[in-house]
Amino acid sequence: QVQLTESGGGAVQVGGSLRLSCAASGRTFSPYAMGWFRQAPGQERELVASINRKSDIIYYPEIAKGRFTISREPGANTVHLQMNALKTADTAVYYCAAREAFGDTFRDEDEFDYWGQGTQVTVSS
Repeated sequence: QVQLTESGGGAVQVGGSLRLSCAASGRTFSPYAMGWFRQAPGQERELVASINRKSDIIYYPEIAKGRFTISREPGANTVHLQMNALKTADTAVYYCAAREAFGDTFRDEDEFDYWGQGTQVTVSS
């Protein structure tokens, strides 16, 4: 059994920063890709950032470019998301995800095998 545990969510004002972390635990597990998605009330879950094992392929959608940075600890099943210049539109539940096998892409939620419980991020003005 694989578990993904997120931490670092919370409340922040517009323009502030937060750093989310996600650690995988359970059986021997070395995911090919890990990522962060988010879901705001009434909206579909969307990709925030994803990264492969070697950290040489990283995806950022437009909502994250220039403000968010994903990183993965070498040799560890841990991924971080540094979020800067936060906006009220960034308010959502943020989910960590992991894909176990190699894949050509890892940008859609159906390409990931395991999910965390989610951590709330609230940005207020």
